[in-house]
Amino acid sequence: MPLANAAATSAPTSSTPKTILLLGDSLSAAHNIQLSAGWPTLLQARLVDMRPSYKLVNASISGETTAAGLARLPALLKQYHPALVMLELGANDGLRGLPLTEIQGNLGAMVKQSEQGGAKVLLLGIELPVNYGPQYRDGLRAIYARLARANHAGLVPFLLAGIALDPKLMQEDGLHPTAAAQPRVLANVWPALAQMLKR
Repeated sequence: MPLANAAATSAPTSSTPKTILLLGDSLSAAHNIQLSAGWPTLLQARLVDMRPSYKLVNASISGETTAAGLARLPALLKQYHPALVMLELGANDGLRGLPLTEIQGNLGAMVKQSEQGGAKVLLLGIELPVNYGPQYRDGLRAIYARLARANHAGLVPFLLAGIALDPKLMQEDGLHPTAAAQPRVLANVWPALAQMLKR
């Protein structure tokens, strides 16, 4: 379920906080941890102190695919008029072994729609477990970098860098970070996000 449900049915004025829209999956939806411990909630707390001010709308849903995100995005853009869109999708596509061309096509369409709606885009890349083989893993990783270059979008190469291979920071399923790891996830996102917010 979305973290933020604040009504924003019209374009913001200069006196209202700008909106950051996060469209992701269980990695951004506090899977098996308290919602208040998730990295998006930690991010919102940090955004409160920024000037100009920003608010986060977390539209992440566990199990979300790039196709489902693409289907939901137009309504979210119309409702919230975000200044920046963070796209954290592709993990569920990859775990299902969906064609890389399909994943890239869906992500690319979301980038284009966001930019056409007046939003900057920050891609939050993911990587798959090693048992998926180097060719598929490398191909998925390359999608985010390729789209960032082609669209002048921001990029976090791997959302779980420094976390995914540490059993103490991962839940028993080996796919989702623990509550203790959430500040580390935010630390991976923040430098790229902060740079984009200054532009």
